[in-house]
Amino acid sequence: MRDDTGSSSLEFIAVGVIMLVPLLYLVIAVGSVQEQSLGVEAAARQAARAIASAPDTAHAAARADQVLEGIVAEYGIDPGAIDVGVACRPDSSPCPAAGATVVVTVSTSVPLPLVPGVLGLDQATSVPVEAVSVQKVSRRWSGG
Repeated sequence: MRDDTGSSSLEFIAVGVIMLVPLLYLVIAVGSVQEQSLGVEAAARQAARAIASAPDTAHAAARADQVLEGIVAEYGIDPGAIDVGVACRPDSSPCPAAGATVVVTVSTSVPLPLVPGVLGLDQATSVPVEAVSVQKVSRRWSGG
């Protein structure tokens, strides 16, 4: 007969490590994606508010850029990977316009942690994140 004394603790450690490493990676990856999605959502919401509350078109663009720069820095979003789209509903020539609804769409791609850049694996395993925010512009907006 073989003596199995002490082998249960060794098995527990081996199985624990095998199960803990993927679980820890999953927590880190989900946390990274969640952080970026909160940043993208905040960027869309605050940019829409900044555009809708600006006194004119020139200030609207400057305020939106300033808000986006701050949020990109705060949430650690890659500035080169962020896409911002601004549209007005109903479609109007100067956007924003009095009484229009400003629609701001912000999107980016979140690379998963610890994925190497070899053969484009980092791009293939990235998670796309997008947020859309709408804000009504005042009917009394000057727009000048």
